[in-house]
Amino acid sequence: MRYQDLSYWLSSLDAPLTPRPGLPGDTDADVVIVGAGYTGLWTAYYLAAADPSLRIVVLEKEIAGYGASGRNGGWCSALFPTSLPALARRHGRDRALAMQRAMHETVHEVGRVVGAEGIDCDWRAGGTVVLARTEVQLGRARAAVAEAREHGLADADLVLLDAADAAARCHAEGVRGGTYTPHCAAVHPAKLVRGLATAVERRGVRVFERTPVTALRPGAAVTPAGVVRAPVVVRATEGFTPALPGQRRAVAPVYSLMVATAPLPEATWAEIGLAERETFSDYRHVIIYGQRTADGRLAFGGRGAPYHYGSRVRPDFDREPRVFATLRRVLGELFPVLGPEVPVTHTWGGPLGVARDWAASVGLDRSTGLAWAGGYVGDGVGTSNLAGRTLADLIRGEQTDLTTLPWVNHRSPRWEPEPLRWLAVNAGLKVMFSADEAEQRTNRPSRRAAAFNHLLGH
Repeated sequence: MRYQDLSYWLSSLDAPLTPRPGLPGDTDADVVIVGAGYTGLWTAYYLAAADPSLRIVVLEKEIAGYGASGRNGGWCSALFPTSLPALARRHGRDRALAMQRAMHETVHEVGRVVGAEGIDCDWRAGGTVVLARTEVQLGRARAAVAEAREHGLADADLVLLDAADAAARCHAEGVRGGTYTPHCAAVHPAKLVRGLATAVERRGVRVFERTPVTALRPGAAVTPAGVVRAPVVVRATEGFTPALPGQRRAVAPVYSLMVATAPLPEATWAEIGLAERETFSDYRHVIIYGQRTADGRLAFGGRGAPYHYGSRVRPDFDREPRVFATLRRVLGELFPVLGPEVPVTHTWGGPLGVARDWAASVGLDRSTGLAWAGGYVGDGVGTSNLAGRTLADLIRGEQTDLTTLPWVNHRSPRWEPEPLRWLAVNAGLKVMFSADEAEQRTNRPSRRAAAFNHLLGH
């Protein structure tokens, strides 16, 4: 396997992707972490920073950043998969607002660590602009701002843009308005995760790659090379979780795919905008996302790839020519200057983790020593940092503001058994696509999409 082929981000690294040595045999630790993506490495980082005497082992089936951490859209955002109104309904307005404020602070915290550790990951805190390109979408933008105000957020957190202000940030075709939040930074995700792996090793954490974990149990992580015995075992495997024994229905691995253009000339960027490297999306139902990379490419992605029966995850699922073609078409619709003559040089994808109630969670079962974090639904670049800090506090037995946040020790219901799981996830994707097409034709909101979102608790 050529790890460089997994994404544009991994292909553009200067350092070789040579795997670290694997686990040499049975060993003892204070904490063993399964997964060397953002969640696992942030957890190791904050544990080691708080208590350098801890013996921390990280086990990774492939290499650090092999999963979503090395393939995502590069948004270090304050987005959380459960909406603020839904959090308020479940936990009350004050606790919901505390969760959102913690996410805001997380963006700054990641930036702080990037600077302190000298991680060159093309960090640029340009915020996010979400465009409205139809009257229906503009209605959603207005509703998003109204909900933010109702739940305690101000213009400094989310502001409504008119057509001119939205186009000044991102000059997509047919922009009628939108919203802007400063709480996001564009990053090179593979540089971030690889730099973080180096940073934890500097603090004495042992990272073993090419070491698949075949079983988790209280007090141990089992691998073909040996058993790591530790009183605390952390599962940080996100979209790859269903491969672990007993975890088949914990999350559904849903694929998100991306394309990247060749570097674009400044004259083209003058027509597109994104001068501050704002990340961008719009208010359609099927999520799209993009950023201007530090080397002048447009990296653009979206959902829409099918869920695969039995929660299967395979390398060939990373590539769906139909979805890549759709992404390229949408990119041209948004920015006509990116006509067919502008080459797409990279296409890639990978699985993300979706809990049954669309709720990310972090927790520690003190009776077993088993800890977990995940279910980010694609919002994991920032959320994983908050998860790592929270897990570090939980594992060390600290009572902090983070350990009282509403996602701590939340238990999502398990997904339905097959074939119900396959039918439900793919039916939901079809509803979202159909809703976007219908709204584009009629300029009226889709009742089917609204009902589906209500079912999910959004």
